[in-house]
Amino acid sequence: MAADPAAIMRRHSALVSKRSTIEQTWRECFDHTYPVLGSGLSLTAAAASGGGQSNAGYAKGAAAKLYDSTAKDCVRIQASAFVSAMVPGSSLWVGYGVEGYKDDDIPDDARLWLDDAAQLTWENIHLSNFDGLILECMMNKAIAGWFPLFIDEDTELGGYTFEQWPLAGTYIGASRPGGVIDIAHREYTLTAEQCVNEFGENMVSEVVRAKASKTPDAEVAIVQALYPRAGAAGQMAKNMPIASCHIERDTKQILRESGYHEMPLVVPRWMLIPDSCYPFGPVYDALDDIKTLNEAKKFSLQNMDLAVSGMWAAVDDGVLNPRSITVGARKVIVVNDTENIKALTPGGKFELGAIVIEDLQRSIRKVLMADQLEPYAKNAEMTATEVQVRVELIRQLLGPLYSRMQSEFLQAMIKRCFGIGYRAGVFGQPPQWLDQKSVAVRYTGPLARSQKLVDVAAMDRYETTLMQEAQLDPTVLDNYKLDDAARRRAELLGVPGDLVREEDDRDAIREQRKQSQAQQQAAAVVAPALQKGLEGAMQ
Repeated sequence: MAADPAAIMRRHSALVSKRSTIEQTWRECFDHTYPVLGSGLSLTAAAASGGGQSNAGYAKGAAAKLYDSTAKDCVRIQASAFVSAMVPGSSLWVGYGVEGYKDDDIPDDARLWLDDAAQLTWENIHLSNFDGLILECMMNKAIAGWFPLFIDEDTELGGYTFEQWPLAGTYIGASRPGGVIDIAHREYTLTAEQCVNEFGENMVSEVVRAKASKTPDAEVAIVQALYPRAGAAGQMAKNMPIASCHIERDTKQILRESGYHEMPLVVPRWMLIPDSCYPFGPVYDALDDIKTLNEAKKFSLQNMDLAVSGMWAAVDDGVLNPRSITVGARKVIVVNDTENIKALTPGGKFELGAIVIEDLQRSIRKVLMADQLEPYAKNAEMTATEVQVRVELIRQLLGPLYSRMQSEFLQAMIKRCFGIGYRAGVFGQPPQWLDQKSVAVRYTGPLARSQKLVDVAAMDRYETTLMQEAQLDPTVLDNYKLDDAARRRAELLGVPGDLVREEDDRDAIREQRKQSQAQQQAAAVVAPALQKGLEGAMQ
């Protein structure tokens, strides 16, 4: 069924209207942390996506009004913690399984194919521009509570390409109450010349063709709409499950209609606003303290100016004109009487101001979890073990915040990346056993592993107790499956699969060891008898 441009633009207007009441709050959060990242919010969507001088000027002016960097530092720490705990580039965090099957029930060839697919997915993600974007995405999540990340196939170089859509021009919705984001509209601008080159002269409207010939640099506002097609499951672009339509905003001319097998835009969110699909971020929780701190720091700097340069009282005695003099080093001030000019002691109390500022900074760092997310204690030497324990505590702290990120970010992103790689043949032909079976995404990153450490700790405590009891009664060890426990511990700790022997190889080694021990025991019995026989023969 062909797209209806009028219906799409009606929905676009509704999405823009619903978000308008929230933008000012996001704008304040950005203004007091990273003003440039929120460029375009509370402005017109077309101007926002175009990145014009008005946006740059606004961001520069907002940055000039910041007097304290505590909130900015906290946002950076929190974003870095989420990146390193969820999607590190230094260790594998992607894993695949089969829905309804345990790993031990999956044949070896299928298990190997799934492991190779996970490795290739992880490698291609980090070979793309993902690492360059994800920190900024997480910073947007900390400030505004969400970010839109577009995932597509790199048709020129192969692999994946990621694009962060600007918050100012992106509008989202969900087709099901409380569901993940599967409706997204993006409003952006191209020049008339770029529009013709991108979509073709036959697809653009007469208005754009005229602009391209007369004023090629004139801007054209375009709306890209992503939404699920009802009942669609085809392979052709116009019959795929997710529709994608580019429309001229002013003329409602369809420029391109295509589709995707999976939702190409992932939109993770922090804390949802009631009766809305939009969230607020952690910065919103600390916004009052951030504003107060900024004003307190401003007043403190003003008091410092008084303390450094001084405050003076002068009498206009006909010789001295207080309105025109400038006090400074190596200056001569002509006075009729030295009593007519004198320094005044500022009335401000710096100690009280410093206490208030320190208290506000501590409160902001606590709300934004920066004091808990730093792995190293200040002014303290820590052993490697203490550092490791501290890092694990950080991961446990982030655990409760992980669930929504898992469903709205990791699950959607890996599903999209797997689909792109599978259709491109990157993973090779899957084993026949996997036919008609659903591949399940499993996360093996640091944060996912830390959530499993509870099971590892329980196993360690139980095994320690068993060893103590075994000193009194060795048969107590018969209650515990040591082999299964060793393999389970390796899985929970994220040990690479190629380092753990298959059960057949393990059993073969044990059989060989058993035979070797039997031969040694037989030799130990035969050797003394043979020696005794030789001694008797010699006599």
